[in-house]
Amino acid sequence: MTGLISEPLVKHFSMDKDDHKRSKNLGKSFMCRLQCMFSRASAPESRLSLEDTQQWSQSLERLLTSKYGLATFRTFLKSEFSDENIEFWLTCENYKKTKSSFRMTSKAKKIYEQFIKAESPKEINIDYHTREQIKRSVKSPTTQCFDEAQKIVYGLMERDSYPRFLRSEMYRTILDSLAADPASG
Repeated sequence: MTGLISEPLVKHFSMDKDDHKRSKNLGKSFMCRLQCMFSRASAPESRLSLEDTQQWSQSLERLLTSKYGLATFRTFLKSEFSDENIEFWLTCENYKKTKSSFRMTSKAKKIYEQFIKAESPKEINIDYHTREQIKRSVKSPTTQCFDEAQKIVYGLMERDSYPRFLRSEMYRTILDSLAADPASG
């Protein structure tokens, strides 16, 4: 009887250990890709430094304004199969730059179909009222028609995804790697 009880615990422990190894390898693999990108950067100011990476922990805004921070955060979210929020947020940032009303209408419908509509492929987590408001505003879109949903999604990332990212093996591996490299300054 004792053997039956302890066996699943051992299996559960080994799966956690495997998950930890996979996560650590993912971080190392990603770090290798980042290093390749950085080593190709000719100007020293375009390379990622330890200081830059540490600044990502100051705020989500800091992370998203860093091109390497954004790339790392997106990769982290994809590894967790939860990248719809950042994809929506970035799509909205791009949408706001649209000048042509024809293109705005086309893009607004596409954003609605992809992220807002119930059961859409990358449905974001927003309340019914906001969803319905966007549904109406997409009929004659403005650059602000997704602002409320974008604020909600940003808040979700700030409270949930961002803290998980800061605790992730991926982020810690990057920090450790840059701290160990005297050239990263």
